[in-house]
Amino acid sequence: MPPLFPPYAEKAIQTYLHHEGFDAFCPRAVLFDMDGVIYHSMPHHARCWQEAMATFGLKMTEADVYATEGMRGVETIRLMVREQQGRDITEAEAQAMYDEKARLFALLPPAPIMEGVLELMEKLKAAGLQILVVTGSGQRPLFRRLLDDFHNFLTEDKIVTAYDVARGKPAPDPYLVGLQKAGGLQPWQAVVVENAPMGVRAGVAARIFTVAVNSGPLPNSALAAEGAHLVYSRMTQLCDDVFQSTN
Repeated sequence: MPPLFPPYAEKAIQTYLHHEGFDAFCPRAVLFDMDGVIYHSMPHHARCWQEAMATFGLKMTEADVYATEGMRGVETIRLMVREQQGRDITEAEAQAMYDEKARLFALLPPAPIMEGVLELMEKLKAAGLQILVVTGSGQRPLFRRLLDDFHNFLTEDKIVTAYDVARGKPAPDPYLVGLQKAGGLQPWQAVVVENAPMGVRAGVAARIFTVAVNSGPLPNSALAAEGAHLVYSRMTQLCDDVFQSTN
């Protein structure tokens, strides 16, 4: 198999190996975040988060949505309630509030697949790499859509959701579960593709080589500051780079 990334990425790979104390970088799986990575869905989420939380007396800005993107929804809500109302609520209470956000999201047209994603997955599959999705979402209709839209690349047992972990991003747990679902891989045998600070932090904490694709309003530097090993401005750029020597 040719190198996954072009020659200019070698310095980033060597820095990663040295920092983590690994001897080799041999990817066998790519773990994709969902919102803002394989779906251009963050504008929809921002709108629904703001509207839903307002009904419960909570203020959530667009910047807040992007800053917490990747966390389990119930964790985001419990944090907001604690900060803005000075009280702790149960997981069940937070889930009821999250259900309102999910209801509003379901009323919107489906978000489009991110440009370049299908072509990228085709390259990865042809090279024999596994494809997994690791999301903090708890919206079950989205999981069914994943299996419909990416049926050539993804199976149900290769999806990690909010229901698989007690601690969501930025904890490493979702990506550690992803490694297990990929067959018990080691961190140096996988690549994470993320778009948000919390997700990047989770991938790095799991000791996996983490690629950030900036699909939101934050500067690239904000993703690099969280430890992203490579940062791209668009998914199509990542797609063009992967297995570049075979093009």
